[in-house]
Amino acid sequence: MVTEKIFETALGISSPWFIAGMNFEAQQRKLSIRVDFEVGSRFAVPGQTGEHPVHDTVSKTYRHLNFFQHECELTVRVPRVKLPDGKVVQITAPWAGKLCGFTLLFEAFAANLRAHHGKPTQIDSVSIDMSPAFISGVTEHLPHAQITFDKFHVIAHASEAIDQMRRLEQKRDPSLKGLRWALLKDRSKLNLAQRTELDGLLARMTTTRTARAWHYREQLRDILTRKQPNVVHRLLNRWCSNVLRSKVEPMKAVALMVRSHLEGILAWVTSRQTNGFLEAINGLFQAAKRKARGYGRFRTIRMIIFLIAGKLDFSQINPYAAA
Repeated sequence: MVTEKIFETALGISSPWFIAGMNFEAQQRKLSIRVDFEVGSRFAVPGQTGEHPVHDTVSKTYRHLNFFQHECELTVRVPRVKLPDGKVVQITAPWAGKLCGFTLLFEAFAANLRAHHGKPTQIDSVSIDMSPAFISGVTEHLPHAQITFDKFHVIAHASEAIDQMRRLEQKRDPSLKGLRWALLKDRSKLNLAQRTELDGLLARMTTTRTARAWHYREQLRDILTRKQPNVVHRLLNRWCSNVLRSKVEPMKAVALMVRSHLEGILAWVTSRQTNGFLEAINGLFQAAKRKARGYGRFRTIRMIIFLIAGKLDFSQINPYAAA
């Protein structure tokens, strides 16, 4: 219940609206929040006097601001009310944006640039993940910006494909159980036991699709370390063709994704632009949240975030504060 209250505060949700449930998908890095309204609620309609009873409901999905590095969507049971003249009108949720499918806060985040005297036409490069909402927003509002999909997001998709393949294959090969971290972490960061397990798996390359999935990811990682766009272009096309001819089904989805986002991935080769700095900051916030074992109020965690990331100098008010 405390968690729901924190998110209600963060999202600006108040009675009669409430959070009915949440689902966090770690592999997809996605947070889905279900929003409902209290039974018996009545709603006002602009231009109409009084409040009106609910006739029926429709389900709407809104893209919201990320929670840390996780994509966030709201699925809302939106009421349609019946007016005295018999007309049925759909209510607009108070957090809904002017554009279909986005929350007001998400739109404000994308549009507050002008409020700080910035010009969208002057932005020439943007690093984002492969969310269709982000791509659409940049294309529409930052017309001169080159989109960059950095290596780390691409490799993250490949790592997810490895784990999907392992889950599928371990149903008939129990030896794959317990190998998740050995497969997902960089080999240089594995301990001796994990490296031994991984090497044992890779020795079965011809018979184990999970091993081939790992090999495809490492090939992709190597390609994206190169700095010649024409070379990377040629190698990525060859990599996609090889993967699509394989039987490693989850990795085929990654190959199709690479092909459909090839221009943005090639931009990484020359720009080396990444939002890794923001990801690192998010990591600090999450570490603070875990250390405290959660916060009872959103106001508290917001204050902690400012203290961690604000680089504030407390020496003027506390001479014993660390410099």
